[in-house]
Amino acid sequence: MAFSLAETLYPLLVRLNTHRTLSSGKLGVLRYLTERGRATTSELAAVVHVSPQAISLAVRELHDLRLVVRVPDHEDRRRTWIELTDAGKQALIQELSAGRAWLDRAVAERLSSNEQNLLEAAIPVLVKLGSEKWIA
Repeated sequence: MAFSLAETLYPLLVRLNTHRTLSSGKLGVLRYLTERGRATTSELAAVVHVSPQAISLAVRELHDLRLVVRVPDHEDRRRTWIELTDAGKQALIQELSAGRAWLDRAVAERLSSNEQNLLEAAIPVLVKLGSEKWIA
């Protein structure tokens, strides 16, 4: 079943990501900062599940795009906080909505009301699978 689920979800994820301009890792950084307000690169690397070098590159690129800023910690000069800018908030909204319009249309046009109800009922199960509590 795991293989079938993964094979079924893959084309949906491809379609959802088709019109996005930021990688899923960078979107993960923006999402986390939206929820938490600020974070260190070490914290972001752990959350996004990438190496410190990869998160440094991602943060640098997000900074160059003016989606995040680096703010020195006033108490610990070795620490730098990464914070979301207003442009970063807007970019996240745009990136997340990019594929949702396609998905909304596809669900409305391709699925019967019974199928839509089945899909809606499956959402909590899929959320549980993706929950951090279950990820090893």
